[in-house]
Amino acid sequence: MLDLVLPLECGGCGATATRWCAVCARNLALRPDDPHLITPRVAASVPVFSLGRYAGARRNAIVAVKERGRSDLITHLGAALGGGLGRLLDWGVLGAGTVVVPAPTRRSAARRRGGDPVTRIAQVATADTDAVSVVAALRMAALVRDSVGLSSGQRQRNVAGRVRLCRAADTLAGDVLVVDDIVTTGATAAESVRVLQTSGAQVAAVLTLAHA
Repeated sequence: MLDLVLPLECGGCGATATRWCAVCARNLALRPDDPHLITPRVAASVPVFSLGRYAGARRNAIVAVKERGRSDLITHLGAALGGGLGRLLDWGVLGAGTVVVPAPTRRSAARRRGGDPVTRIAQVATADTDAVSVVAALRMAALVRDSVGLSSGQRQRNVAGRVRLCRAADTLAGDVLVVDDIVTTGATAAESVRVLQTSGAQVAAVLTLAHA
């Protein structure tokens, strides 16, 4: 009866009677060579890694979390991000004691979504890794527009000077990994890395669930 009133729907493909189907789980699963190095590079010494293209079940799950209140999917996205984090640790891109810093979200968007989804995904990703911590060190200043529909140049101007450090840099000892849900032009990631590096943080890489 509950399913008739509030029908279950897979957050990746829309299949009924399940919140997350086996097919979408396989599509989101970490592949042997994931994560991949992608462009754009946000700084000369900071590589950007992605777990997959912003398409299919991956895209639908991210949109469902951000725009449709599907907080139940954070567990699955967090597991995927955690797998990518583990690979970067295994490959030596990151060292023990790495600090994960979520890319900042506009305050209005975070309020609408019941909290910052990127931070919540990062917390799930690191829950079983004692050597890694999450520090929400960045915030987005006021007057930043929604980036949907903006060109590459407009995105860069939109965030330029508007990513701020909200925690002291001394809490970011060791390698720092910036994480985000999606990288398109790389404008937010680049500004986040710039602010962190200016504060003295050692940013080792950027890791994202998807890239456009």
